[in-house]
Amino acid sequence: MTTPPALLIAGHGTRDDAGAEAFRDFVRELGRRHPGLPVAGGFIELSPPPLGEAVTELVEQGVRRFAAVPLMLVSAGHAKGDIPAALAREKERHPGISYTYGRPLGPHPALLNVLERRLEEVLGDTDRSEVTVLLVGRGSTDPDANAEVFKAARLLWEGRGYGGVETAFVSLAAPDVPSGLDRCAALGARSIVVLPYFLFTGILPDRVRQQTGEWAAAHPDLDVRSADVIGPEPELLDLVMERYEEAVKGDLRMNCDSCVYRIALPGFEDKVGLPQQPHFHPDDDGHHHGHGHHHGGHSHSHAH
Repeated sequence: MTTPPALLIAGHGTRDDAGAEAFRDFVRELGRRHPGLPVAGGFIELSPPPLGEAVTELVEQGVRRFAAVPLMLVSAGHAKGDIPAALAREKERHPGISYTYGRPLGPHPALLNVLERRLEEVLGDTDRSEVTVLLVGRGSTDPDANAEVFKAARLLWEGRGYGGVETAFVSLAAPDVPSGLDRCAALGARSIVVLPYFLFTGILPDRVRQQTGEWAAAHPDLDVRSADVIGPEPELLDLVMERYEEAVKGDLRMNCDSCVYRIALPGFEDKVGLPQQPHFHPDDDGHHHGHGHHHGGHSHSHAH
């Protein structure tokens, strides 16, 4: 029986001690839940231990192969560049090791369910259709990463019955939190919940809460509440293992996590498992239906 590759968790890093400790706790909990699987975690910047130290820790346990999973909601510069560069450096430092690299975590349905729970905690019996959610991402200079936060917001809105879900960022990208709240108000929102799109506590989620409080104080006629971060929930622990399994098996997918044909998304449950028809182009050979004739049964072709 060959030993399974070890699991290396790559974190962003934070200047907030509680946030860094939450990451380290999470890594320890993963190890406890999967005895026999060597698990280590480290940061790209700002807090100890550095990623290189975590790799050394695994190598000292005799590990030759590992799968690295970025503990990040969106793929920005860190997931796309910094972590692969750091791993390449470790490979030079420890000849003979090999690794595969997993995908970032979001926007996975399991995490959307946790976000929904965070909203419910502060909404109580408030009618969802009266509520505008402001999902606040970290913000990046990478437009693709910022677009992923909008994607998460849209998926959170679809089928869950909220009045609306808007998007803002706490750093590096517009709209910032006050602008995002201004937008919600301009759209006629009476009740707003600010939902941080962050895994753990830290300086940036604290800043979101603080800015929300300041804006709310200046708008006493509106009901403005702050929800909590995702946190080390069982769903997050399971999702990291899902990303680990994908990386180990080489099952690197297109955007299948949020595909209505694979996953029962709220309000779209009937689409799961539907057979997919090829889309016939009117100019294809053998499909001359004449101009203006709409060929029925159009559907997306999925590489699943």
